[in-house]
Amino acid sequence: MAVACKTVRQRLEHRPGISDWFADTRALFNQVAQFYFQVIQAHPELLALPNKAALTALEKLTHKTKANPDPAHPLEQVSANIPACFRRAAINAALGAARSFHANLERWRRRKEKAAARGKQFRERPPVPPRVWARSVTFYAGMWKEWQPGRIVLKLWDGRTWRWVRFRISGRELPEGWQAKSPQVVRRGRRWWLHVPVEKRFPQPTRLEEQVQSNLGLRLCAVDLNTNDVLAACVILKADGTAVASRFVRGGRKLHGRRKRLLGMVARNRSRTGIIAEGEQDNAALWRKIRALDENEAHRVSRRIVEFALAQGARVIVFEHLGAFRPAKGRYSRRANERRSYWLRGRIVRYTRYKAREEGLLVSRVNPADTSRLCARCGEELSRYSAGQEPGVYCLGAPLVHCPSCGMKGNAERNAALNIGRKLFARYEVAKPATGTSGCDSPKGEGVPVSQGAARHGDQDGHGTARGIPRFLRSQRSGGYAASTPGCAHAGVPEEAALL
Repeated sequence: MAVACKTVRQRLEHRPGISDWFADTRALFNQVAQFYFQVIQAHPELLALPNKAALTALEKLTHKTKANPDPAHPLEQVSANIPACFRRAAINAALGAARSFHANLERWRRRKEKAAARGKQFRERPPVPPRVWARSVTFYAGMWKEWQPGRIVLKLWDGRTWRWVRFRISGRELPEGWQAKSPQVVRRGRRWWLHVPVEKRFPQPTRLEEQVQSNLGLRLCAVDLNTNDVLAACVILKADGTAVASRFVRGGRKLHGRRKRLLGMVARNRSRTGIIAEGEQDNAALWRKIRALDENEAHRVSRRIVEFALAQGARVIVFEHLGAFRPAKGRYSRRANERRSYWLRGRIVRYTRYKAREEGLLVSRVNPADTSRLCARCGEELSRYSAGQEPGVYCLGAPLVHCPSCGMKGNAERNAALNIGRKLFARYEVAKPATGTSGCDSPKGEGVPVSQGAARHGDQDGHGTARGIPRFLRSQRSGGYAASTPGCAHAGVPEEAALL
């Protein structure tokens, strides 16, 4: 069985004085976690044990009982009144921090040995243990009770004693069919929120290679992510390489304009302020708005991609594996805007991955080489141009493409999405004859209407098949297509979807 996990955030409604109790509880939690981290550092052999056995061993070393009256490291040094569930939550937090630190330290040592073996100078600094402990409190069963929709009772430390406090909670309800785990109380600004991890179990999806090679009816959703108005161009491909539906997720122009305006305000404020104190966040409200814009857009676009794939019966979503990016020279607002636009694409992929996993879909990535430069039908180099211009040279970022070899004209983003999807099929040497004459026909009632612009930039040859194997498919690791792959008759025709 596979497991999908996510976090539901709910706001805790409380009177002002309770905020201090939350802060006292978190301070005590971090003191206990730091204490156990130091115990683990004194007994590193505990890290070789499973979590449950390590927790038992740490309790024997620190917890005083009738059977263990003299522990080696008494927890009473921190506090004499620690509930068992609170203590075990702190132990698990310390174990996680210790395992992470020692794993990073071991990787650093291996890199150092590798550099020494090659005779190279190694200047990388070693990782250090956590200097500041500011982890949120995890409430195990026993630290909460009467958890119902809209309310919960939590056990808090007020600095002197433990108190049961009732709270009203607002926000998203826990989804049906998902199992709630131990919640955390997290501070966000001046308020405290309840973060509830939930998980759902479902049958393990078949491995990608097996699906592509054995499922003749497989459909995949190929996605080309961009930094222009079309944030995502999605195309549904069959196993024989024909396209059956397309969708454009727009809104990039509006997003870039709002973000650039906010970044310009940040730049102007910085020029007026001058030097800022170390550790102080400048323009906190503006940065919060910028982060909220990107976060909302990443969730919106990723949700549209997954919904489109499910509606069309696709079982796989494929993206490009994007690499390094260097923003163009210019003002701070322009450079920072381009940089954040690129970061947004990576965030969309991450969010799509976990949303798709919840639905049992697989997400993969392919090499991005030449996906935008070559024709999806014949594999020859394209020219890119804007509306009103004659096709000629390759203009980076232009919305339209023209293939001098086969005469195809159409939308650049859709052409790139077709190349991305066919690269995944080429990776596993999938090549089957198309069952129909058209590679771009959409099922009646669920397709995408073709605009007048699509008719103007349509294929000159009408319906047909590919004129050979695309160049970028010949160089695949697995050897490429075994035979000529049927192409999309309208490989570059832009199809309009509803503005999102």
